[in-house]
Amino acid sequence: MAVLEKVKATQAAAPSAMPLDSILRGDCIAHMKALPAKSVDMIFADPPYNLQLAGELFRPDGSHVDAVDDEWDKFDTFAAYDAFTRAWLAEAHRILKDNGTIWVIGSYHNIFRVGTAVQDLGYWILNDIVWRKANPMPNFRGTRFTNAHETLIWASKGEKAKYTFNYRSMKTLNDELQMRSDWEFPICGGQERLKKNGTKVHPTQKPEALIYRILLACTKPGDIVLDPFFGTGTTGAVAKRLGRRWIGIEREGDYIDAAKERIAAALPLDESSLATMQSPKQQPKVAFGVLVENGYLTPGAVLTDAKRRWKATVRADGSLASPCGKSGSIHKLGALLQDAPACNGWTFWHHETADGLKPIDTLRQTYLLATQP
Repeated sequence: MAVLEKVKATQAAAPSAMPLDSILRGDCIAHMKALPAKSVDMIFADPPYNLQLAGELFRPDGSHVDAVDDEWDKFDTFAAYDAFTRAWLAEAHRILKDNGTIWVIGSYHNIFRVGTAVQDLGYWILNDIVWRKANPMPNFRGTRFTNAHETLIWASKGEKAKYTFNYRSMKTLNDELQMRSDWEFPICGGQERLKKNGTKVHPTQKPEALIYRILLACTKPGDIVLDPFFGTGTTGAVAKRLGRRWIGIEREGDYIDAAKERIAAALPLDESSLATMQSPKQQPKVAFGVLVENGYLTPGAVLTDAKRRWKATVRADGSLASPCGKSGSIHKLGALLQDAPACNGWTFWHHETADGLKPIDTLRQTYLLATQP
């Protein structure tokens, strides 16, 4: 079945009461209570961290640090925070499908309390993922180690649950190596960071690359993803790009306005790209270097993308080098040149033939036909 047909089938099977691809304004617990049981394939939650910040923070030059001081992050006591956490996690468990999973991100301020609640409510923790920030904010007071990571909990509904994990996609994304539980991404910045009148729209906006990896790992095209703390819509924008359905819940009007504008501008990937991401487990494994070793491509050969915007030279070890000085595997270099979170090098890079440009995946298929029994 084609990818788009799968998406349409999922849409038809979705409960009629599901507010797909929309943002629900208000309290997340109340809105989750209104959703049908076992109706959501995955939940990504970025709840308040209850940061317990002591006073304002200033850089050595005297400038003010734009930290989280919003009312939505403040709780009177740990007991109040724990009660809130258990309430929304309980509703999340009810609306999650039996084969669904939940991701919760947090810092040292809250993630251990969240983890206790996750286990007490019957979830089964599959992994804890460390997001290592490539460019963390320094510790300006010089009283502690620089806080350079956040922790994500990935859990199923129970120990015996049959959950989705796209192992092959994760391995392809990671240059044919098993994906580890320590991920490195920069904090959200540059053009991706949403600002209004020079000020951050949301103080803890997450990078799209982080959500991209999570959705690619644990969902399929057409799956329904819920984000009960939607913020400025990172989950919705990435879900739209990857052909997933989404539901967001958010209280703050400014965040909702920014999220709607952002999601409207997100361009979904075409069907062939989505199909490539869902590569079958039985697909034989061939490293790009094997093609070089066997003479299907020789060191010094020049590859380009389909529109000849970028080019790279094949090196003896199977890596690629671009004229701009960047280098890496076929996947890594393709992502670097496009400033994208990921790239399937097999379909991105092309080689010159008598019939014009062809994806290097055609060489892989030729090699497989020649070597497979």
